Amino acid sequence: MNHKENEMKAIGRAVIEHADGMGADMAEAYISNNRELNIEVRDNKVETMKLADEGGLGIRVMKGNRTGFAYTSDLSEKKIAKAVEAALVNAKSTSQDPFRILPGASTAYPSLDLFDPRIGDTSVEEKIILAKNIEQSARDYDSRVKIVETSSYLEAEVETVIVNSNGLELFHHGTYCGIYIALVAVQDDDSQTGFAINYGLKYSELNPYQTGQEAAERAVRMLGARTISSQKIAVLLEPYVATGFLELIAPSLTAEAVQKGRSLFIGKTGQDIAAKKINIIDDGKLPGGIASSPFDGEGVATGRTELVTDGVLKGFLYNSYTGLKDGVKSTGNGVRSSFKSTPEVGITNLFIEKGERDPKQIIAGIKKGLYITEVLGMHTANPISGDFSLGVSGLMIENGEITYPVRGVALAGNIIDMMKNVKDIGNDLTFFGGMGAPTILIDEMMISGN
Repeated sequence: MNHKENEMKAIGRAVIEHADGMGADMAEAYISNNRELNIEVRDNKVETMKLADEGGLGIRVMKGNRTGFAYTSDLSEKKIAKAVEAALVNAKSTSQDPFRILPGASTAYPSLDLFDPRIGDTSVEEKIILAKNIEQSARDYDSRVKIVETSSYLEAEVETVIVNSNGLELFHHGTYCGIYIALVAVQDDDSQTGFAINYGLKYSELNPYQTGQEAAERAVRMLGARTISSQKIAVLLEPYVATGFLELIAPSLTAEAVQKGRSLFIGKTGQDIAAKKINIIDDGKLPGGIASSPFDGEGVATGRTELVTDGVLKGFLYNSYTGLKDGVKSTGNGVRSSFKSTPEVGITNLFIEKGERDPKQIIAGIKKGLYITEVLGMHTANPISGDFSLGVSGLMIENGEITYPVRGVALAGNIIDMMKNVKDIGNDLTFFGGMGAPTILIDEMMISGN
């Protein structure tokens, strides 16, 4: 146990003692320290460099089945006492709810490698060079890359402590880092955008050259794009696009959405909601996962939850509150955005499990189809009905080969119908932050063009 951990846990114990002394039935202290570094480069010059530190304490208290919450960024004894008092006052204004509880310690917590000392040990100068190399590799890839909107490096270090009246005392120290580039390729009067993301837990795994080239390729391959006539054809979703559709249904996979009547999947447990090839998993202890942690935002051990198996809906994600309401255990999905919020139900590392075939093999078997590489208007899709109508662009596939770029077309349908019509899945599972998917082939969908 290091000095920082000792110090944070001591503060947590002091919170519980204050709350007990003021008459709370139960109390919880959630303490976090976050440090972020963001470097943005443009035209080989540093445009922005931000170093931000945020830390504080969130306090939950329970008294007579009522729950109160307060937070403070000042961890002096006087301010902590005031925050505890504020939480108790807030509890008097809330309705009684017997399902609001604090968990005890889990029997075991996963052992995870989530801290990379190299992130902190590497100089800022080297990180600036890394960001510049991303930009340069994109420009070197093709002379038609004319504008680099941003080439950036981001890192974060997080320390978290949770202490509660049930004897729970936990500490977590983690880091992550990532790079991102957005650019524009120009040819004659045509311009196309491209981007690439590479996030992970290890500094050594960042690849500025591959990331820059990927963004350049995405932009260049769309130059000269044209529209096509309306038709019903096979649709191939690039991992980034497939992840966008997964993000659309993610809220519906939480028990909170079901209990509030806002889920696409109410009453569908045990039913087929997708093709047999589809497996959807949330894994809070996924090795290398950017959202991995030994415990969630209320101290429950994280784990692997199979939400959809062979196309069948198996269940939902729970925190302690929603789990008690349904008479089941928490799945370790009580997530918190910061010390300023209480734990809600949310995802950790959510993904569609990869298939067996290389995407090139899948493309080779398509007689005619559209390889969708970009979607516009995903935010307009209805997350409760699953209906969507989206602008899309991509690459035409004819007789097993990519032939020309396509834009100015629309894709409409329903997410459940789409999932049920999945014909094949690639072996290229790719994460974009805490969410990921492989290449996915949909049997047939209506494309609206000219």
